[in-house]
Amino acid sequence: MQIEIRKLSLTDYDELVTSMQEAYSDIEDNTWAKRNIQKLTSIFPDGQLCITVDGRLAAAALSIIVQYEYFGDQHNFDEITGAGNFNTHTNNGNVLYGIEIFVHPEFRSLRLGRRLYDARKELCEIKNLKSIIIGGRIPNYHNYSHELSPRQYIDKVSKKEIYDPVLTFQLSNSFSPIKILKDYLKGDTESEEYAVLLQWNNIYYTQKKNTIQDSVVRIGLVQWQMRPFREIDAFYQQVEFFVDSISNYKADFCVFPELFNAPLLAAFDHLNEREAMEELAKLTQEIVDKIAELAVSYNVNIISGSMPVLEKGNLYNVGYLLHRDGKRDEYRKIHITPNERNFYGMIGGDSLKAFDTDCGKIGIIVCYDVEFPELSRILADQDMNILFVPYLTDTQNAYTRVRTCAAARAIENECYVAIAGCVGNLPGVRNMDIQFGQAAVFTPSDFAFPSNAIKGESPPNTEMTLIVDLDINLLKELHHNGSVQIRKDRRVDLYKLYLNEKQGIDNQIR
Repeated sequence: MQIEIRKLSLTDYDELVTSMQEAYSDIEDNTWAKRNIQKLTSIFPDGQLCITVDGRLAAAALSIIVQYEYFGDQHNFDEITGAGNFNTHTNNGNVLYGIEIFVHPEFRSLRLGRRLYDARKELCEIKNLKSIIIGGRIPNYHNYSHELSPRQYIDKVSKKEIYDPVLTFQLSNSFSPIKILKDYLKGDTESEEYAVLLQWNNIYYTQKKNTIQDSVVRIGLVQWQMRPFREIDAFYQQVEFFVDSISNYKADFCVFPELFNAPLLAAFDHLNEREAMEELAKLTQEIVDKIAELAVSYNVNIISGSMPVLEKGNLYNVGYLLHRDGKRDEYRKIHITPNERNFYGMIGGDSLKAFDTDCGKIGIIVCYDVEFPELSRILADQDMNILFVPYLTDTQNAYTRVRTCAAARAIENECYVAIAGCVGNLPGVRNMDIQFGQAAVFTPSDFAFPSNAIKGESPPNTEMTLIVDLDINLLKELHHNGSVQIRKDRRVDLYKLYLNEKQGIDNQIR
């Protein structure tokens, strides 16, 4: 599944009409005329957004910029839109006004509406506008109007005692009610022509041109408790619980540990270790597909720890990067521990590269790999900003190796390093009986960062999540003006680092 958010164009009109007719099947005269779309895309192309799913137009949002003081809080739809002529739009206005948002019913489970609202918020910040204001319909109100006033209805929706498909969604996207509008949209019988005026405030708004850049990346690390699962659906339920929790914090990444699906080995404990791991590998594709759906549905990039993959008789330890736009990448653990070799017969991968994401370039290596500084240096020279390290360690001294090396990688490569592991014990699964873990995020060591170079860490051996904000601009400043400049000051006249040519990328790393 490939999801793309982009500007709407006039060539999308036929698909737009089809999707609107499906979205508003119960409403007559439910589409915009072609001249309306032509006008909007010509006067304010940045404000007309759509989402395609595998090439199909699945959702859209239309908006204009207005000088809000000219209209005030007491207005109707025709007044704010110039009766559909949009002559109320001005590039010098101060408010982004939402005039339409819809999602085709076939794609509503993908939470595309949230993406459109997030894109609107980003646009509001880039344009340095005070707020986003919308006149929200309340289409379920006609079912309650005989017993509730609009104010009482809105109050019950706010308290989640009543569900309204429009208002509930808007409230969940951080919009606040300002006023009840009467006679807002002529012919809206479901809302009995009432609407709720809602507002989202841009906290970065200034009277001068906005220079704030979106440089902060929020990551969520899962400290996963090993526990038996009676069936794979229970495992999926636990995975979705954490994805949902981290997504609710508007995180850009959700990170699971190495071999976090090991509890599923219990069903194969009658086999030897290698045979059991091969059986687990048969579930990997199904698990990856399921988690990939969650990445799209919850709008968060998921690093799915690692899982076994059997390919041509060889067993690999593979981590997956499941992008929130549907794209997939993978990384095969390069350095295999003696335990993995002796018990499972695993072999190492032979490819290494930084991955492009919607939050910049990241790197992924698995557990033992972080103890080899060459890998992280190669990724840093490919402009990696954040290194993610899913791990699985049984004892505290094993964990200390991973933690200490991860902290060193952050300092020597002037990047952030995040580690996430499993905790607890797993009776009934051979060679997976105990785990020691503590999620943490390490930073370079300079004035702009914490004095102990630890951005955040969880309590050890407790199931939980760790949510951390990482400012990429601080890394850029460090590269150029740091107290020490490790990457710049390397003596490449004396030593160089090489990556084998068969990797298909530049083999010489300075």
